[in-house]
Amino acid sequence: MFPADLLDEARRLIELMRARRMLLVTAESCTGGLVSALLTEVPGSSDVLERGFVTYSNAAKADCLGVDAQIITAHGAVSEEVARAMAEGALARSAADIAVSVTGVAGPGGGSAEKPVGLVHFAAARKGQPTIHLERRFADLGRTAIRLESVRAALDLVAAAVRLD
Repeated sequence: MFPADLLDEARRLIELMRARRMLLVTAESCTGGLVSALLTEVPGSSDVLERGFVTYSNAAKADCLGVDAQIITAHGAVSEEVARAMAEGALARSAADIAVSVTGVAGPGGGSAEKPVGLVHFAAARKGQPTIHLERRFADLGRTAIRLESVRAALDLVAAAVRLD
């Protein structure tokens, strides 16, 4: 289902988090649960993955993660502000140590001049640390490629958050 190199990255992340006795929660929009799906392809992932939220709609972001509707109205669902609020909300609503969020425009439609297809915002929130944000512009690689590259970027961001010590 996933490319071998992405599975290898997931294994490495799970080993790193297991060694540090850390739990992860995901808050996904444009990836629709692919980060969690990738991690659960790895045997033993239950030692690390605490839960995952798929909050595709704005209402779900507000209801499940506590993202303030005014933030979504002011900045749009695909924004740094919403990515940060998603990660922080997921962390607050779980027993995890780290949360990662993904929100973007995977295409083929839905893009604009300001927020083109391929724009994805990520955030990682960790207890006791400032929330980290990452913006990527993958260009219009096609929906599947954008989503897989987003999963890869999310794993990298989690690894960076784990290593903040």
